[in-house]
Amino acid sequence: MTFLSENIEKGIREKPQIIAYEMSNEKDFAYHNDIACVPFEKQYWHEYRKVYNDCFYEVRKALEIEPINFYSDYSQIKDKVNDIFLYLQERGIAGAVSCSGNEIDDLIVKKTYQGQGIGQKLLMWGMHHIREQGCKEIILHVAEWNQNAVKLYLKNGFEIKKREKVR
Repeated sequence: MTFLSENIEKGIREKPQIIAYEMSNEKDFAYHNDIACVPFEKQYWHEYRKVYNDCFYEVRKALEIEPINFYSDYSQIKDKVNDIFLYLQERGIAGAVSCSGNEIDDLIVKKTYQGQGIGQKLLMWGMHHIREQGCKEIILHVAEWNQNAVKLYLKNGFEIKKREKVR
């Protein structure tokens, strides 16, 4: 009997594998200022936390990443606030992107705004912001599970540089 079949027999189930891609883009691109993003301010914390947790809920649940709702306290984000930029609409946060050095991180779009091209615009805004800081190569990391994000990044000139098993 194999280890896996013994565990199945005992009712022990392994957590799903997590595969992550490191993606990179060094290509020139045309940027059209379609949106304006503003720096994060503490007054947006509660709304940002909700949008962030809602955006990552499905992937974290499917891949059994605990806690499912990652952000719970402002102290978790306080060292990152200078890297977070918000895209605001009349009803509050429509999306956000974090740009740290040459890395795009945590590109999120509020559920009610998804499917309207805001993710594409935030990605382009983030890429432009990073290039304005003098970086040529832009990197990001994405779970293989998140195929919509992978397709968006590939469509915008990113290439998979590394595929790694995280769990």
